[in-house]
Amino acid sequence: MKTKFVTFAVLALAILAMSGCSSQTGPRHSTSQPMTTPAGMIEYLDCVPALQNAQVWQNSYSDGLILNTEHYKVYTTLLDPLMLRQVPAFLESAHREYQKQTPATLETHSPFVIYLFKDREQWENFTKEFTGKQSDLYLKIQRGAYYLNGACVAYNIGRSRTFSVLGHEGWHQFNSRHFTYRLPSWLDEGLATLFEESSYINNRFVFRPNQNLGRLGSLRKTLIDENAIPLKTLLALNPGEVVHYQDSEDVMAFYAQAYALVRFLREDNYGQRYAQFQNLLSDAIEGTWPLSQDEQKIASNRNIPFTTSWNRYVSPKLFNQYIEGEIGLLQKDYSRFCRKIVYNIRLK
Repeated sequence: MKTKFVTFAVLALAILAMSGCSSQTGPRHSTSQPMTTPAGMIEYLDCVPALQNAQVWQNSYSDGLILNTEHYKVYTTLLDPLMLRQVPAFLESAHREYQKQTPATLETHSPFVIYLFKDREQWENFTKEFTGKQSDLYLKIQRGAYYLNGACVAYNIGRSRTFSVLGHEGWHQFNSRHFTYRLPSWLDEGLATLFEESSYINNRFVFRPNQNLGRLGSLRKTLIDENAIPLKTLLALNPGEVVHYQDSEDVMAFYAQAYALVRFLREDNYGQRYAQFQNLLSDAIEGTWPLSQDEQKIASNRNIPFTTSWNRYVSPKLFNQYIEGEIGLLQKDYSRFCRKIVYNIRLK
């Protein structure tokens, strides 16, 4: 018995040694090199949840790292240890949440690319190179992130807000890869707002769309000011019609109401329309929307500009096809739902 016990103990120690991080679920408390250096940060991040490995990123902006997780490759010049240690877990938690919006697990064969810069100056310099002739448009963005050409590009605007915009833009990145058809504006943006609010619990993030106080506050103000966009108009709006007015009340109303509309279709009357909503998404993934050949071509070819006129025509058509009910009656139910979810929201 003694021999067996010793053998078992040695085996246990060997397994523990081979596992590396099995006895440690967080970053190191001390490092042999300064954490202000990439090498020191790599050492500090050893055993961080969801992080597979980290390496030095050689770039023209400043010291940087490449963080590799199961589904993401993050190029970052942000070397804030307390924030960076949570980035891998946040992205993987967001990916799991994106998957929950689909009827079946969608396989990711290559990592999603994220650029996360430490400040706006670096972000602007990268954006000028990355977006080319479109740079003037993207430089108007005030919230720290955008999605373009397969990559999310963000800069640090504080932990909560940075994770919020990464969650939002990450949804655009996810569905652009996995969905056969591009989503109408209200649907794409409305879904993206579901990933803006989260809490860190047990080494992963839990998303709480019903606690998105930013969107709820904007919705409350919109209703108080009697500035609500009619449902019929909301369905036809295109992102290009509002993106130039980042701080306008109309933009805030659009995003708040798109957020409320997605929640309405999922939640109202104990999920009365949830199955219809899921069918709309499932057919977007599979490429089976009831569209003409020309409409299907525009919906599926992301190299073709997503025009205002196309969105104005196809978006209401799809909504009427999948969501049961006359638009006037739906407007009443939707307005009631909006008032309900902001009832306890108090504006400062």
